[in-house]
Amino acid sequence: MTKPLRSLILGLAAGLVALPALALEPDLSPEQPGRIRAEKVQEAIDLLPKDFPFVTAAKLTVATSPWQLPFGVYATDNATAVGAEPDVAQLVADSLGLELELVPVAWADWPLGVSSGKYDAVISNVTVTEERKEKFDFSTYRQDLLGFYAPKDSKLEKIEAAKDIAGLKVIVGSGTNQEQILLNWIEENKTAGLAPTELVYFDDEAARDLALFSGRADAYFGPNAAEAYKNSLKGDRKLLGQFSGGYPLTAEIAVTTKKGSGLDAAITAALNAQIKSGTYGKVLARWGIESEAVAQAKTNPPGLPKS
Repeated sequence: MTKPLRSLILGLAAGLVALPALALEPDLSPEQPGRIRAEKVQEAIDLLPKDFPFVTAAKLTVATSPWQLPFGVYATDNATAVGAEPDVAQLVADSLGLELELVPVAWADWPLGVSSGKYDAVISNVTVTEERKEKFDFSTYRQDLLGFYAPKDSKLEKIEAAKDIAGLKVIVGSGTNQEQILLNWIEENKTAGLAPTELVYFDDEAARDLALFSGRADAYFGPNAAEAYKNSLKGDRKLLGQFSGGYPLTAEIAVTTKKGSGLDAAITAALNAQIKSGTYGKVLARWGIESEAVAQAKTNPPGLPKS
């Protein structure tokens, strides 16, 4: 046994040396004992349409797509959806005095399901757009943000404008809004005579992180929630800058219901009550996405324009 190892063991035994804190693993049990619950909100209940044809009486049937944390994944039983979106759904159902019936679905299937009345609502990272507003009503509950992230020990301090990416290698998803932002910035820098930026593409998340942390890229630009959540677990990266998912326009994520169903007013009231009570903030904090909180839920705000 080496002297340093012997000293460490003796120190641990004497309580003089502490092991470094380990990241807490997420609770993926179907029971979700740590899920934040809410009290009934009579103001919201009073706004429910009389004799509304819920899919199941006394239940709020919500579609959600388990695909990635912190939004949602399948629990250890491979059947139950858990994550930030299911937690928001629980808050809404509790507020309305209803039992939550959560239905995991493929993301592409929710529009038809909500339109046909198969689901009362969908809570699954749906951004408000003007095109979607023609068929659906919205109650906003989270900002749609993009984030620049770099390893914690990176010398980079901030990326807030086009000039900040000059000369960097930046990882980005192909065909995304964030890629378009970078392409526009690259042209802006070219006109200004600044150094070019190299965009780097990966289909695999693990390969992307490996490239970032091995120094083969300087930063990653993508959906903020996923990176913020990973950082809440690992503490291995830092946020350099945030932008709206609809940059330069503002984009918001919303509970989505059938157009004209009348549920939107009640859901918006429910969300605002939980924002005021603090339970909403606790849900976002549970999944490391406090930075995406909204100060107020809104019904059918301006959405991203039609392309």
